[in-house]
Amino acid sequence: MSLTLILMRHAKSGWDDPIVTDDERRLTPRGINDARAMGAWLHTAGLSPDVVLCSDASRTRQTVAELMANAETPMPPKVTGALYNASSDVLIQQIKRQTANILLVCAHNPGIGLAARQLALTPPHHPRFDDYPTAATTVIQFDTARWPDINRGTVTHFVIPADLNA
Repeated sequence: MSLTLILMRHAKSGWDDPIVTDDERRLTPRGINDARAMGAWLHTAGLSPDVVLCSDASRTRQTVAELMANAETPMPPKVTGALYNASSDVLIQQIKRQTANILLVCAHNPGIGLAARQLALTPPHHPRFDDYPTAATTVIQFDTARWPDINRGTVTHFVIPADLNA
């Protein structure tokens, strides 16, 4: 049996309101479109998560909502403050506590991008993998049946919204 991990950085959010705190920032119109496009891509790729872990920031919750907007069976996220601006080590600890076969984690950079690098046996040959732009998504397969046993896995996909619009 194998496990599938989907690591996604939240979609593009705005900085235009000086009164809004970082955790309250919302998606821009581009971010909404990008999250919906990534959701459509996940569906087309046959990647329907059993569990979605999400930071409690507005932009990550909104990303997941838009990602799941057209899903056949929308998955309500498990929202946790532990993922807000979390380090890669904290993200990986949270991942290792899960039991789902297909797990999606939506969080923030630099932690989410670093977690993708740490968990990838071989990084993908994509010019944007190292900077992990908004809505970047990595899919990693692990040849194990339990999350606590994961180490490094095979990257099967790395996609950014610009790839879908090309």
